[in-house]
Amino acid sequence: MSFEDRVDPELAPALGLFPAEMITAIGDDPHAARAMLASVMDAMAEMLPPTETQIEERTIPGPDGDIPIAIYQPATPAPRPGLLMVHGGGYVVGSEREDLNGIGYADHVGCTVVSVGYRMAPEFTYKAAIADSFAGLNWMFENADELGVDTSRIAIGGASAGGGLTAGLALYNRDNKGPDVAFQLLVYPMIDDTHETSSGYEVTHPNVWNRDVSLKAWKMYLGDEFGSDNVSPYAAAARATDLSGLPPAFVTVGTEDLFRDESIDYAQRLMAAGVPTQLEVYPGMFHGGEGLMPAAGVSQRMRQGYLDALKRAIG
Repeated sequence: MSFEDRVDPELAPALGLFPAEMITAIGDDPHAARAMLASVMDAMAEMLPPTETQIEERTIPGPDGDIPIAIYQPATPAPRPGLLMVHGGGYVVGSEREDLNGIGYADHVGCTVVSVGYRMAPEFTYKAAIADSFAGLNWMFENADELGVDTSRIAIGGASAGGGLTAGLALYNRDNKGPDVAFQLLVYPMIDDTHETSSGYEVTHPNVWNRDVSLKAWKMYLGDEFGSDNVSPYAAAARATDLSGLPPAFVTVGTEDLFRDESIDYAQRLMAAGVPTQLEVYPGMFHGGEGLMPAAGVSQRMRQGYLDALKRAIG
């Protein structure tokens, strides 16, 4: 059965929304891909419904200079729960202005969202991304009063590369005795640099996140570590051997996602390590499909699933 036949019929029209040229450019010409994605994101932002959530862009001190952030403040009275959000984009593209998710989490959960504009590949490796994300997490805790946030209800989360960086940040924060994080939200996380799984070979369609572009992105993100046995679990959380002591987790993925098997395996390993974990797998869903076709039934179920999971955890 072909990939198109396995995809939920309601999602099939979305396969043309991200053209193959843009997917390919992420691996071959990141600067061109960033420009293409920015125009797509701007168009998607204009289609969002009205919201009372206020958006503020600013910078915070980082380990090697200022870090751009976007703050999404809902109308909910303080003290509110908080979410440190890490944006997706294969570790290569994207920015802290991820309004679909920033507004979505703020509105649904009533939480303050701080989205971090971490340094990306190929200019920087995972070490910079982790350092910037960790700095953002600490800044959020240190400035909780200003943000109106309850520090006992701060979660970390993201989708795709943002989910992978969230998983790496949870490990790094544990190992470096960082602040107490209440929850980790892993939406189809990018956590395995090898893709030596069934799903890692099944998804080759040029209009979705596929094996070829993913391995190119990993090579840029890992630098000299790519292809070695020494890849850090902070870069690729699937490499971690000890998952104990991590925050409770929610993991979600589609059956037609390149990351399906690595996500399921990571969730099972979290459970085995004693970490309270919920796993949801959606038939016919491909990588990021719920954002491209939000009206599809499977999209609504998936999105409602992770929004509700965050609300239960910190709301």
